[in-house]
Amino acid sequence: MQNTVNPGKRFFLRFFLFITGLCLVMLCLAGIALAMFWAPDQPVDELKARWAPSPSQFINVRGMSVHVRDEGRRDDPVPIVLIHGTSASLHTWEGWVAELKHQHRVISMDIPAFGLTGPRPDADYHSTTYARFILDLLDTMQVSRCIIAGNSLGGEVAWMVTVTAPQRVERLVLVDAGGYAFKAASIPLGFRIARMPQLAWIGEHVLPRHMMETSVKNVYGSPDKVTPALVDRYTAMTLREGNRHALGQRFQQTSSGTHAADIKNIHVPTLIIWGGQDRLIPQEYAKKFNQDIAGSKLVIFDKLGHVPHEEDPVATVAVVKDFLKM
Repeated sequence: MQNTVNPGKRFFLRFFLFITGLCLVMLCLAGIALAMFWAPDQPVDELKARWAPSPSQFINVRGMSVHVRDEGRRDDPVPIVLIHGTSASLHTWEGWVAELKHQHRVISMDIPAFGLTGPRPDADYHSTTYARFILDLLDTMQVSRCIIAGNSLGGEVAWMVTVTAPQRVERLVLVDAGGYAFKAASIPLGFRIARMPQLAWIGEHVLPRHMMETSVKNVYGSPDKVTPALVDRYTAMTLREGNRHALGQRFQQTSSGTHAADIKNIHVPTLIIWGGQDRLIPQEYAKKFNQDIAGSKLVIFDKLGHVPHEEDPVATVAVVKDFLKM
């Protein structure tokens, strides 16, 4: 019997079967990948044992249970307040705290959306809200005046607190701080995924260790300094229930440079520390801070990256100590 199937239809049928098979293979591979890298949220109570030993404490600040460490000299009338950056935690300051607590009272905390503090009930992650949060925390801890330092997002929050309540800030330390509308040379992979709403569900349920390791190495000047223990910590803080969803909300609410004009209104002694290998907020923005803040001092560490206080706490805190003596 003669084959009556039209050649065009035969080609279309074969093409359809090929595409269907390819889609099935891709779905199977995606399913395997999801199964391999599936990483559900971790309840905060399960994380506390390892990541919140003494002197960690949890303080109620306007209904939020905030992870705080209050260390050093209790008689210090002007404590040092340390504010971490996006997706970090108070642990990033441990090197500085170890050096500073012998002469000062040092307060560090996990700001909302990150660390063990976790999401805000109102999901408001604007920089102005973070500044208000710091002031609320200081009120709760009965700190009327402080020296304030911050890295990245924390640096932006630190200078915004200084502008909002200058009477409460004696000195300011900016470490690779945000504030200007900047152009990154390189953005950590985890941040890129969190910024894409179409990948939100995947980003909130999957966390390959390699992606976390790559993201942390991206903000170091010397990636070989990133240890498995460091990756473990960043992974645990990311998995804290609600943090990945809050990170996406934070990026949706971010508008770099919105309040940059206020930087010129800073009139307290200011130290600017920057990593010369910072690819997220390049050092040209350190120079802008230095130009806009009258009388500020700029120190660039040529070999360090976006988190110089964590990458080399000994060298960077030495500069801070000298600044505090001035």
